[in-house]
Order: sequence, then structure tokens, then C-alpha cells
Amino acid sequence: MQPPGLRTEGSGVCGLVVTTSNDSSATDLQPAIDALLSRGPDANRELSSGDVHFGHTRLAILGLGTAGDQPRVDEDGVLVFNGEIYNYAYLRDQLRKAGRSFSTASDTEVLLQALIHWGTDALTRLHGFFAFAWYDSQTKALLLARDRMGIKPLFYAQHDGGVAFASEVQALLQYPIERELDTISLWSYLQLNYSPGPSTLLHGVSQLPPGHILRAKGDTLTVEPYYTLPAPTRQPAPVTYEEAQYQLVELLDQSVHERLVADVPLGAFLSGGIDSSVIVALASRHVEQLHTFSVGFKDHAFHDETAYAQLVAKQFNTKHYPFYLTEEDLFRSLEQILDHADHPFADSSAILVNALSEAVRPYVTVALSGDGGDELFGGYHKYHGEWMARYGGLPAKGLQWGYPLWSVLPKSRSGKWTNRFRQFHRFAEGARLSPAERYWRWCGIVGEGSARQLLSRSSQAQIDEALYQQRKAYYTQWIDANDMNSVFYADTQLVLPNDMLTKVDRMSMLHHLEVRVPFLDHRIAEWVFTLPEEFKVNRHQKKRLLQDAFRDLLPAELYHRPKQGFEVPILAWMRGPLKDRLFNDLLHPDRLESQGIFNPAEVLRLKKQLLSRNPGDAPARLYGLLQFQHWYGKVMRV
Repeated sequence: MQPPGLRTEGSGVCGLVVTTSNDSSATDLQPAIDALLSRGPDANRELSSGDVHFGHTRLAILGLGTAGDQPRVDEDGVLVFNGEIYNYAYLRDQLRKAGRSFSTASDTEVLLQALIHWGTDALTRLHGFFAFAWYDSQTKALLLARDRMGIKPLFYAQHDGGVAFASEVQALLQYPIERELDTISLWSYLQLNYSPGPSTLLHGVSQLPPGHILRAKGDTLTVEPYYTLPAPTRQPAPVTYEEAQYQLVELLDQSVHERLVADVPLGAFLSGGIDSSVIVALASRHVEQLHTFSVGFKDHAFHDETAYAQLVAKQFNTKHYPFYLTEEDLFRSLEQILDHADHPFADSSAILVNALSEAVRPYVTVALSGDGGDELFGGYHKYHGEWMARYGGLPAKGLQWGYPLWSVLPKSRSGKWTNRFRQFHRFAEGARLSPAERYWRWCGIVGEGSARQLLSRSSQAQIDEALYQQRKAYYTQWIDANDMNSVFYADTQLVLPNDMLTKVDRMSMLHHLEVRVPFLDHRIAEWVFTLPEEFKVNRHQKKRLLQDAFRDLLPAELYHRPKQGFEVPILAWMRGPLKDRLFNDLLHPDRLESQGIFNPAEVLRLKKQLLSRNPGDAPARLYGLLQFQHWYGKVMRV
């Protein structure tokens, strides 16, 4: 499926591994490749030359023949590449004019020739998402690079005099890398339920940040940015609000059109919300009867939003597939995630993304999604809370003064009023903090103190406070007390690459499904942050510009729908089918004592809170421990 008149040949790939250490590393290469087969089931190859060893697994998207297989070799270098370069045809024309020749029509060969011809300057010419490794045969240097927004992951570790890298940590663990826990990352994980890069929960294993390159030559390794999303500044609006609406439609339409390049079936996720509906509306301009997919819940009819998705599908004449999941389906999805997890990640919404990806994959190989719309345009509930904390006046002060009451009232996501009390308490707690501290707190499940109490005394003693504050300051440095845009921007640096995009990549690639995100074209992101905060949020409306720009195009019902957000039933599972595994195995006091990582008394308190009438944040925190303990037992082999 492709835009009219566009010839789409090339390669789309997933999974990569390399080492530049001694020859013994070649024996670890095939197990590393095998660890990535879910990302690329269509082909896998390896290449060794002296002390350089490349491996690759392929998910064929463009150019379905063997000519698109990797590693891609040229007399001047070797490339392994994960992602898509949407403007590869234009770049190929430019390179031909410069004297470069091509033997295939793949974007992989275009990328290799671009790197050979332009060097790292080629990166600024790329439109797409990618993680790749290029070995320059002339200089004997290795270059790793990751796309601007962090859509594709890339991990690396130094060992045995060289460097190994992979799309997933589990591939790196096939090498003899020391498996030592990073306690600072663990402390952050206990707050956020994910571990923000560039560090991971393993000392010595790092994630290349978005928009960065890594250079390795001999035993020298350097990491530096090649792109930084321009931070917002409080300048006058470059356009009127009405002009911004027209420009947004044009920019998004261009981005969607670019992302329709594929030689395999392509569709779109359609939740019935604004973001995914916008993507479907635009894609339908270029694709006749686009395939769309939504998910509903048989056991929770109130939270079933497929009716709104059906409205959008009907309006744009898509071939729509609603999938109706049971709690049994969701629980099976959880077990699948636990079995596959190569690094702790406890955003429970990943269970839904995993189940949806599994259901969608028999129909398409590529899916468009609406990810990124909330971060760029101000769609999260916490943004309304931030607006209230800054500009809310007496109503906000009233909520803040009620902090002692909210502290004692029962709090839980599982009931209307208990969830309301939870939100009031969370707002009152954050409103008392500075904007930077409030940002960090509202990104997390719990605060620093509560997370620290969960650690044993020996674990707490291992924390380097100065290093922790340095890591935290990297993500809070952009918060400006006078500009809400700074909060949205900070989320593009922390939440988007480390939580939202990580979730989508892991869950979709587990089922060899490629997900493309039109909102996160870097040109759109740059443009959005030139607009003032009032274009995006005010007292009554979140995501204001996006909603108004497409108001005449989308069904009116989408703008008057009640809030029906679905929560994965973690609380019920932990009181039911997961209880024995949690209480009597993974979090048994004897196991905790032998590990020496956590405070058994604090874990016991969480267990009791889980079973009480006031579970509060206990389910989310215990879910984080569940994910960690599964991973720890597998990775540390205990």
C-alpha cells in the first residue's frame, strides 16, 4: 500500500548487533542475533571481518527480495540499520548527481552511500526514524546513531576492549558483560516505573540518547549530539491562531503522506480519540479504504470506546477491524510481556499495546499511530493540573489547602470518588513544590522519599546523591515557571522517549509490527515549539490547537464524548491470580532478604495496603516490583 505515483523499493529492518573487540566475540554473535528474531523474522545474517562482527535481523517493509538484506557492505564500509528513511529517493538522486552509484533501490544502500559521501552531515538530511551502525573501512572507526526524537532504541556496552550494541538489552547480554545493578537507576525506576536513559538498570549498559551519535575507534569512545530539538522561548506568536490551524493541517498531512511508503500491508490504530482520528483522516486522503484497528473490552462495556472509532471509520470509509478483549486476553498479554522483558518497564498500558499489536499483525506489517500528540499539544491531565497550579487562583488554592483531608481519605483508581480523592491529593502535593520539583513528582508514581524507603539500607548506601541529582537535573533543566511550553518540551525529552515510545517499540516489535508516528516528524516538533502556550492549553481545554484545526473534519461526537479511560485491572489481578506469585514467591520475605535490594518491612506494608480499603498507589508500585523481580531473576540468574 503506497501513496499514488510513489515507487517504493528499499529495505526496512529491525535488530542489530556489533562488536569491535577480539575474534572470540564472533562466537557470541549468533546468540545475540537469535535474541532479536522477534524484531526481524524475515531474514538474519552475520558478517565478520577481523575483529569487527555485525549481525542483523530483518523485518521486510521496502524491497521484499534478498537485495534488501543486511549487513550492507561496500568497499568503503559496512552498515546495519533499523528503521525507515522516508526521503531516500530524493537523497539517492542527490548522491547520483555527486557521482555515487547504486545497485539496489533500497533506503539502506542510500543511507550507506550518504554516510560515505557526507559523513555525519548526512544525519541532518534524513527524514525518518532509525538506529544504525556504520563501520568506516578507511578510518577503522565505528559510528552509532539514533533518530532525533528517540523512536528507535539503541543500547551499547563496552567490553573486552571493544563495544557491543543492540536494539534490545537481551542481545547485549549474550556477551560476557558484567551484570551489576545500577542503584541510582533503580531508585528512579521505583519513582517512575521506567528507567530514564541514558543509564539503564545495569552498570556499563547505556542507551544512546535521541539525536546523538557514538564514535568508537580502538579503545576510545565518545558520545555527542548531532541534533537538539530547539527549546521554546517566550517570543511573540509567529502566526495568528487561525493561521496556525491551517499550517498544522498542512504539516501533518505531509508527514502522514511520507509515512505511507511500504511494500507490505499498512493500516492505522484508531482509538476514537482525537490524535489517532486525525491520523486516519489524513491518511485516508492518500489511501483508498485504509485498514484501521480499535480495541474494546468485553468485560468492561462502560470503557468500550469502539463506537467512536466506528464513527471515524465510517466517515472516512476505512476497512475497520474492532477487537474485543477479555480480561483473560489481557492477563495473557501480561504473561507474554513478563516472559519477553529484557529490561524492567512497568507502564501497565503496555499490556493493551501488546494485545493490540498481536491482534493487528495478521492484517498489516506497518501501522500508523497518534503517539506524540499529547506531548506536543498539551493533552495529558497533568497539564491541566500544571495550568491550575500556575494560574488557577482560589480554586487551586482551595484544593491545596485541603491537603490534610485528601491525605486521609481513601484513594484508588478503581472507583469514581476514590480516584477523585487521589487526584486532589496528587494536585495538592505537587502544587506546594517548585515548578521543576513538581514536574519530576508528577512524572512519577510516588515521590523520592517513598521510593527510597523501599530500598534496603545497603542499597540506599550505594546511592551517589550528587550523581542522582545530576541525572534528574538533566530532565528538569528546561522547566520555566513562566511558560507551560517548557513542561511539554521536558516531556519530549523524558516521558516520550523513555516511556511512550519505548512502550510502542517493545510491544509492536515483539510481534514484528512496525509502528510509525507522524506527529513526531522533527519539523512538526520544531514548529510547535514556536507557538505560545495559550495556543495549546487554557482553563477549559487541553490540546486546543489540534482539536480546533480538525474540528470541521472529524465527527462532532468526538468533541462531546465523556471520559471513559480504561485502566488495566492490576488491582484485581494482584488480589487474585497474581497474589500467590507476588506474596509467596517474588516478594517473599526470604527472597527479599537474600537479595538485599529491598526493605522487606516496606514491601510488607505495600502488600497490606494492596489488600486494604485504601490501596492508593500500592498496585502500581507492586507492579513495578513484579516487573523488576521477573527481570532480575532472569538476568542475574538467581
